[in-house]
Amino acid sequence: MNEFEYLRQMRSLRSPVAPSRNLWAAIDARLDETPATRSRHLWTRRLAVAAAIFGVAIFSGSIALRLAAPPESTNVASSTRWKPDDPRLTGAAVELATAHSELTQAMHDAPDSPALRRILDRTQRQQERLRQLDRQAG
Repeated sequence: MNEFEYLRQMRSLRSPVAPSRNLWAAIDARLDETPATRSRHLWTRRLAVAAAIFGVAIFSGSIALRLAAPPESTNVASSTRWKPDDPRLTGAAVELATAHSELTQAMHDAPDSPALRRILDRTQRQQERLRQLDRQAG
């Protein structure tokens, strides 16, 4: 859009615009509302505000409980505690501990999965091999 079109559109805003429907009928209807109707609208608004506050309280409480909950698995904690003495093996130890943790969680979802069992066994063998390498390097 160039400046000429912009100015032309601005000038067109100066002209009066007739509403598409009669607004006074709606205004009269709102003014003629009975006190019972007004109190119903007020009660509905209060109920909506109370529901919103309740929802926020439930959401906050669930977050607080989640943050305060202890770790779900002690196996994950014991596998992540081990840190090799050799700094070259630290990255591999972290990756294997993370993989072991994720595989353990997946095994909780599908305990009868032979593929997950094979991968978990292989990860545990790799962790043991990494510990052997750490002992040999130390």
